Amino acid sequence: QVQLVESGGGLVQSGGSLRLSCAASGRTFSNYAVGWFRQAPGKEREFVGGINWSGGSTDYADSVKGRFTISRDNAKNTVYLQMNGLKPEDTAVYYCAAREVLVYRGLYYHWNQYHSWGQGTQVTVSS
Repeated sequence: QVQLVESGGGLVQSGGSLRLSCAASGRTFSNYAVGWFRQAPGKEREFVGGINWSGGSTDYADSVKGRFTISRDNAKNTVYLQMNGLKPEDTAVYYCAAREVLVYRGLYYHWNQYHSWGQGTQVTVSS
C-alpha cells in the first residue's frame, strides 16, 4: 500500500485560507484515487472531497463546495486541498486517504472504501 503524510494544517482566522498537502510514497501514485476526510471532536469522520487517479474528476461535500479545491501532481506524488473562506465549523483533523484504482476509475465517497490513510493534520479556524 501507499504511505501518506499530510501537512499544512494550522490555526487561521475565519475567512482565511490554508493549503493542505498529502504526500505519497511507496507505490505509483497515479494508480490511486484520493479522498480528503475530516473529523471534529465528538463527530463522525466525514467526506470532504475526492479526486480520481488522473485529476480529471473531483467532487466535494456540499458544506465545502465552492470554497475547497482538490488538485494533484502525480509527478510529485502529492495531492492538495486548497481551503478558502474557512469557517469555524471547518475546524477538525483532516485526513487524506488513497485507494488503488483497478477497474472502476472514478471517485470514492465513503471512508471504508479507502485502504491507506495519513496520520491527519489539525485545522483550527477561530471566529
